[in-house]
Amino acid sequence: MSQRAIGTILLSPLLLVLLGVFVAPVAMMLPLSLHEYLPGTGVAASWTLENYVRLATDEFYREVIVRTLIMGLSVTLACLVMGYPLAVYIARATPRMRMVMTMLVIFPMLLNLVVRSFGWIALLANRGLINNLLIDIGLIERPIRMMFNLFGLTVGMTHIFLPFMVLMLVPVLQAIPRDLQAAAYTLSASRLRVFWSVTLPLSVPGILAGCILVFTLTISALVTPRMLGGPTYRVMATLIYDDFLQTLDWPSGAAMSFTLTAITLLVIGVSSRWLKRWGGGL
Repeated sequence: MSQRAIGTILLSPLLLVLLGVFVAPVAMMLPLSLHEYLPGTGVAASWTLENYVRLATDEFYREVIVRTLIMGLSVTLACLVMGYPLAVYIARATPRMRMVMTMLVIFPMLLNLVVRSFGWIALLANRGLINNLLIDIGLIERPIRMMFNLFGLTVGMTHIFLPFMVLMLVPVLQAIPRDLQAAAYTLSASRLRVFWSVTLPLSVPGILAGCILVFTLTISALVTPRMLGGPTYRVMATLIYDDFLQTLDWPSGAAMSFTLTAITLLVIGVSSRWLKRWGGGL
């Protein structure tokens, strides 16, 4: 048997599980998104594209979609900017220090997501610790609004998803041969030149994987946007939750779910191609 056939046989149980547990339930929602919801009656039997047309034409839904994408990009960029230097430090540390730093990175993930979100509420609220401190020392006269907006969500979700970015980058940075960097230094290259010409291009796979993971988790997150965004700053995940469990408008929620999936796949595909081309050109 060929290696491809053997690989297919070995992967077939996993593929069956993925099809049965993930793909099939999502595919079952597709017909639901093509029906109309009648208040007081339920899902109508007629077929329609109105749910998808409304997402493209209604100003409210367009604003929610754009807000979700901006939130995802903001959190991804913040995690990359803060996580890359930390990952470099961990990758270059001694084995003992690397273990300690890795445990410190993983430690916040051991706490419940709701607890961490409540912690940021205590810090960012109008009468939270940060505003009270700024008022007490005389820097501001009235509280700064740091919740129920993009800033609060970016801060809270960056804290939650930063470990994922670091954990994706560390193995890639560790795999970069030290001989390449040493050779660049012997050719009188500066630290910046070595980073730009050697370290960064070779770490592009880790950057790509970390950005895709953080972006996907961010735009699909529900608990933290619900708590730090409140009822006014709504994103696609909270809107889907409301459609399914509060208004019971299942067709609209299913259409929003498929739209979120399509946007995610499109952004991931474009970002993957751009990053690969950019990394290969360095």
